[in-house]
Amino acid sequence: MKFRDLGAQYQQLKAEIDTAISQVLEGSAFILGQQVGELEQRLADYVGVRHCVSCANGTDALQLVLMAWGIGPGDAVFTSNFTFFASAGCASILGAQPVLVDIEPDTFNLCPDDLERRIAQVKAEGRLTPRAIIPVDLFGQPADYPRIEAIARRHGLLVLEDGAQGFGGAVEGKRVCGFGDAAITSFFPAKPLGCYGDGGAIFTDDDRLATTLRSLRAQGRSPQDKYDNREIGMNSRLDTLQAAILLPKLKAFEDHELEAVNQVAAWYDARLKGQVITPVVRAGYTSSWAQYTIRLQDARQRDGLQQHLRQQGIPSMVYYPRGLHQQGAFLHLGLGDEDYPQTSAATRQVLSLPMHPYLREEEVDQVCRAVLAYLRGDAGTV
Repeated sequence: MKFRDLGAQYQQLKAEIDTAISQVLEGSAFILGQQVGELEQRLADYVGVRHCVSCANGTDALQLVLMAWGIGPGDAVFTSNFTFFASAGCASILGAQPVLVDIEPDTFNLCPDDLERRIAQVKAEGRLTPRAIIPVDLFGQPADYPRIEAIARRHGLLVLEDGAQGFGGAVEGKRVCGFGDAAITSFFPAKPLGCYGDGGAIFTDDDRLATTLRSLRAQGRSPQDKYDNREIGMNSRLDTLQAAILLPKLKAFEDHELEAVNQVAAWYDARLKGQVITPVVRAGYTSSWAQYTIRLQDARQRDGLQQHLRQQGIPSMVYYPRGLHQQGAFLHLGLGDEDYPQTSAATRQVLSLPMHPYLREEEVDQVCRAVLAYLRGDAGTV
């Protein structure tokens, strides 16, 4: 059993992917070939925004937007404490200060109440200028954008949606990557829509921002003359091969994969609800299920279950074993576990089970039998 079975997906889409790769090899336009523009338009149409600007990876996508907004030293950027490092590192690398926000215990997403509190703290201290909020669509479920966007408006802050794990999700029909002033996603292979290497994209309705981003991803070049660099940018372009691979994958994602992962989540829910804390998807929300993450009583139970699953040949992962405040790069901030009770609890309790569109119901049965046997204390009989 695979945690995320990219091989099964490839076998399903082999003819389309192989043809797409061959067309790029024959055309030899390996950088910014026509497939890149086609993919950007398809992605923008899917999300429902005016512009999609592709780039080399999701981390660059975050950084490029902050660069375009002129965020740097003396600025505060608020983001979730329970997420992949890039959500905060993108601010640090530009000299800005990430301000870490605790999470909601049910969705694991940024807590709007704690966000309000930390904005007030930063303003009261007067050392930093609040500039932006980076909510994260963790595990595939969108953050609470109705509340977060209202907070941003009250305080005059920009919102950059980190949809690296959330592509395909929605709130009341509005799709992930369509929230805030700009949004990003990642095409890392294990993401809901993944390529065969690194890749990322930025989404916005802002014409001027899109023009700036296209310049910044290519060393700050002028739109008229590539040897007239008017800004300091990056070398961050999605290569044509990855765009070509993503085109048939996007079609499959739209046609059946998003529906399939929601079916897999329903199978898990039916078997595990009431036995462990299962994922919460709020009314009006749609998840793209980057992960199916259950919650155990404590680290001892979680680690014991993970070891038992491993013995049964069932992969599982801990996303995440520590909050950002516990990572070496941010220890200088002097933040303790008592400052982030929900994040600290989650790091001791979460376990992600196999999840992908090609997971069969009998495989879900196998996983759930093993989980329930361990919880009953008769794991040896599985």
